[in-house]
Amino acid sequence: MAKIITTGNFKGGVGKTTNSVLLSYTLSQLNKKVLLIDLDPQANATDLLFTTMSNILQKKVTFKETLFESIKNNNPNEALINVKENLDLLPSFSDLQNYEKYLYDNWSDDYSQDHHLTNFIKDIKENYDYIFLDIPPQLNKFTDNALVASDFVIVVLQTQERSLKGAEKYIDHLLSLQDDYSLNIDLLGVLPVLQQNGSELDLDVLQDAIETFGESNIFKTHIKQMNRLKRFDRTGITDNSSDIHDKRVHEIYRNLAEEMQQRINLFRK
Repeated sequence: MAKIITTGNFKGGVGKTTNSVLLSYTLSQLNKKVLLIDLDPQANATDLLFTTMSNILQKKVTFKETLFESIKNNNPNEALINVKENLDLLPSFSDLQNYEKYLYDNWSDDYSQDHHLTNFIKDIKENYDYIFLDIPPQLNKFTDNALVASDFVIVVLQTQERSLKGAEKYIDHLLSLQDDYSLNIDLLGVLPVLQQNGSELDLDVLQDAIETFGESNIFKTHIKQMNRLKRFDRTGITDNSSDIHDKRVHEIYRNLAEEMQQRINLFRK
């Protein structure tokens, strides 16, 4: 059965979506069956994978239903898209902004509202090794549903002060939900991203994160600023082994995927 992982931070623009997509892509390359659920109405993860399908994989993007339509019909299978071998997507669309209203209209208590996603995906979990949840950077029902459904959380930390504060608030909220619902969920680690080489400020924020969360909770793999990652949004995910920039990006994410799996194994011993 799948291990469900949410990437999060209460500050936007820290690279949550990029890392959800690249981890999903990388694990699929390592012969793991992966599902990415785009729970963000902005649909950035969906856009990146659709661009990859169209430009790189030369695949026509077609689907029967949006994710929100499949939610209303209580059938995720109609919205599933196969991106590539071992990688599926439940795509976001603008109608997903109605998700919270849908929950409030159909269930009157927080428990039922916050466990909706858990019940929605329960019949497809066994088809995957990993399910990644990409969510907006706000405290709302998208976040609560993702956390309640998850086995693990990766907090994505841009090495800036506001991102550090957003990470602290995110973990506080995670602990609060864990207490409220007796969740079996673990902090897989804090992932430093968008780090500038030689920046004293970045190193100071990273040191503060180590002191706040503990060194063992910080991923050893750090994602530095790389122009190729920005380029993927325009071109799709290129994976040319003869291109040094592609090769560098994918090597780093293979290291991250391997470290992530090692951390999961430690938790689940």
